[in-house]
Amino acid sequence: MDRTDPLFLETLAARLCDALGADAVTAAPEARYRGDRAEPGAADTRFLLALPRDVEGVRATLRLAHETGTPVVPRGAGSGLSGGAVAIDGGIVLGLERLRAIREIDPLDEVAVVEAGVITADLSAALAPQGFFYAPDPASVTISTIGGNVATNAGGLHCAKYGVTRESVLALEVVLADGTLLRTGHRSLKGVTGLDLTQLLIGSEGTLAVIVAVTVRIRPLPVARRTVLARFPTTAQAADGVNAISRSPVRPAATELLDAGALADIDALGGSSLGATGTGAVLLLELDGYGIEEQTADLISVLTGAGGKVQVIEAAAEAEQLWELRRSSRAAGGGRARLGEDVAVPKSRLAEMFAQLAEIGRRHGIRTSAVAHAGDGNLHPALSLPDVPEDPSVALPAPILAAADEVVRTALELGGTISGEHGIGTTKQHWLDLELSPASRDLQHRLKQAFDPHGLLNPGRAL
Repeated sequence: MDRTDPLFLETLAARLCDALGADAVTAAPEARYRGDRAEPGAADTRFLLALPRDVEGVRATLRLAHETGTPVVPRGAGSGLSGGAVAIDGGIVLGLERLRAIREIDPLDEVAVVEAGVITADLSAALAPQGFFYAPDPASVTISTIGGNVATNAGGLHCAKYGVTRESVLALEVVLADGTLLRTGHRSLKGVTGLDLTQLLIGSEGTLAVIVAVTVRIRPLPVARRTVLARFPTTAQAADGVNAISRSPVRPAATELLDAGALADIDALGGSSLGATGTGAVLLLELDGYGIEEQTADLISVLTGAGGKVQVIEAAAEAEQLWELRRSSRAAGGGRARLGEDVAVPKSRLAEMFAQLAEIGRRHGIRTSAVAHAGDGNLHPALSLPDVPEDPSVALPAPILAAADEVVRTALELGGTISGEHGIGTTKQHWLDLELSPASRDLQHRLKQAFDPHGLLNPGRAL
């Protein structure tokens, strides 16, 4: 039966119900299942929502999709920021949210085996009583899933010291487009047998396979943590402070840079006073591990030498509040036409990127601000027109879109990338040719063909 036939989804729903159970399939899903936080999806999209309870349910769904030629959009929590989980008309949205088992925690091997639907913060909460934690921590840590993090190679605040998601993934359990179950990688920390399919699948945004379980590396809880706040007169001086840290022996677990515009937005949203008089930018840092006093002394010396006014945050509650303000900063500056971007540059060129961002804003007559994971050069610029009200149903104004294009091109000119951690999805595809050569694009499409010969897995996304 053709997918355009009105009876197609009805027939498919009945077969899915037979395979998964009636409560695992719906032909009238909630609006949130149409898209993610970047792309809400069209209200008139006709699709089925499948919410299998286990891996066998995922396999059954994909076998049926393969048989009927139905496109499948894998979905974690829908917290993505690139339009990578938007429903397709006549397709299936395959939600992994019910795969919530933490199958194993092994302190001796320093690994945990978790299913794709486990919430990121819940894993660390389960590890804490045994003295461990899971290092990757995207800002959406309390709602995003491990499977979604792996599919997008999510980043976060602690990437500077512990790396992005791929640095904490040892093995995967995935289901291929035809329902075949595949296990990749190793439980051991070392392993070089065969091609590294695990690393290939990480960040593939559901286009090659559906992730159902992950073997992750876990780490001992630090014996101490300390938050340090440094205020600088200008963003350029704050970026110099980041370079000074790079030249020192200190390696903070997190190094976040917030410029004056971001500070103003955060203060307006949360009633805080981060953007105090004379503050052009802030570095918010976290130290962890042994020798915390020595680390703190060295960091104070480094930042003071770079022109910063340094404050050690002694109270745990105050430190937690500061980090929560940073995590929620994406919500700041709302109520106006606004676009949040995600680019990365070599961290030594942060000052240039911030300077260019301000110039781009002046050239297009828009307001700019940015927060950055400065320890690894990942910026999240915000481009807005304060006098134009926010309206998701209307296309963003041309000056914002033109400025975004310049921001991306500038990041590439400085040796960076079009996406540091949010992925490509649908929102960044038009920039792919700026970064990837024709040979690279061709090879990636051939890999897609090898994994998914009928093009059913998240078609039209990422690649």
